[in-house]
Amino acid sequence: MKKIEAIIRKSKFEEVKQALLEADIEWLSYYDVRGVGKTRQERIFRGIVYDTSSIERTMIVLVVRDINVDKTVKAIMEEARTGDIGDGRIFISSIDDSIRIRTGERGDISLYDQTEEEKK
Repeated sequence: MKKIEAIIRKSKFEEVKQALLEADIEWLSYYDVRGVGKTRQERIFRGIVYDTSSIERTMIVLVVRDINVDKTVKAIMEEARTGDIGDGRIFISSIDDSIRIRTGERGDISLYDQTEEEKK
């Protein structure tokens, strides 16, 4: 199992969420986050200087089975990419275990519902 954390533009969230649903990724968590990138800018509006180096983004966090990592990353990259600076980052880390609280199922099976074939 892998944990995938993607920091993307807020304006791309709905497109990325839809692409993940189409890739059969059924659940995710997301948060509004702020960060600081390489680019440092100050903007002046009506005589007041605003620091725009702090960037608002959305962080998507999900845990997927190993077989779903590539299609998950591909869905995020295809929809989040604009080609401009600030498109974001994707981080992938290993997860040792997962437990579904309701049933006590552990491991991969806790991440999705079994089909009738898999139950046999």
